[in-house]
Amino acid sequence: MEPGEGSRTVYVGTSAFAAAVLRRLHDSPYRPSLVVTRPDSPHGRGRKLRPPPAAQAAVELGLELFQPESINADAARETIASHRPETVCVCAYGALIKEPLLSEYRMLNVHPSLLPRWRGAAPIERAILAGDKRTGVSIMVVTAGLDSGPVCAQAAEEILPDDDYGTLSARLERVGGELLVQALGEQPDCAEQTEDEATYAGKLTPEDRRLDPFAASAAELALRVRALTPHIGAYLDQPGGGRLGVNKVREVPGRGLVPGELLLEPPRPVLGCAHGALELLVVQPPGKRPMPTEDYLRGLRP
Repeated sequence: MEPGEGSRTVYVGTSAFAAAVLRRLHDSPYRPSLVVTRPDSPHGRGRKLRPPPAAQAAVELGLELFQPESINADAARETIASHRPETVCVCAYGALIKEPLLSEYRMLNVHPSLLPRWRGAAPIERAILAGDKRTGVSIMVVTAGLDSGPVCAQAAEEILPDDDYGTLSARLERVGGELLVQALGEQPDCAEQTEDEATYAGKLTPEDRRLDPFAASAAELALRVRALTPHIGAYLDQPGGGRLGVNKVREVPGRGLVPGELLLEPPRPVLGCAHGALELLVVQPPGKRPMPTEDYLRGLRP
């Protein structure tokens, strides 16, 4: 079957993860006739408006794009209805889909976790933060609850010891795209989730970015760095103010350092933690690009 000859779909998504899944759907028999994403939003110091990643992908792929203020508004529902979709595919849209739109179509959501574990906004980050050994992707029916609908398909993915958000999400994007296409073709039965096994991936806060060596072990801080790299970024408070971004670390013996003590000696800085120590491998000083800490130390020399 050639692309475009499958069932009619509309795609609803916003993030970079959603953009990657959209690209796979475009190359399948279920190429969407319409992409619905969030409005452009301000970014950077100049606060210039920038389209979300899924909108950029839709334009590059030559797909019709629609960016309503609210997907639940009558005008948005009418636009979707004009495409007569058999399935509405949802992935990381970033806003609630409500009634009556919710019940007007078969809606399948691509969620990057093994539901019911890690329902919510930050499932990839929370899986890494928790030290999980594996995660995956679930295809589920969209319902009024938070990622609580029946699960139609799942695929597991191992979390490797050196994975950060960037490497893990890239693999999950590929898994998610393939699993969605498979689910659209096979239309498998969907099973209700087990509520007592549910965990929640709460939205990340500014405090989640801060590395606190007084309160956390080296192992815990290493997980935090991996979970937030490269998209959000963890940081250390610097003496006298300012923040030092931390992009890559390695656990090492404590070397007698007290919590919070930062040993700025070659070959690389070492940070004392509540238990153990972290060797800083890649950092990002304020206003600069990420750099190996050997270069950072050379820049500190008088």
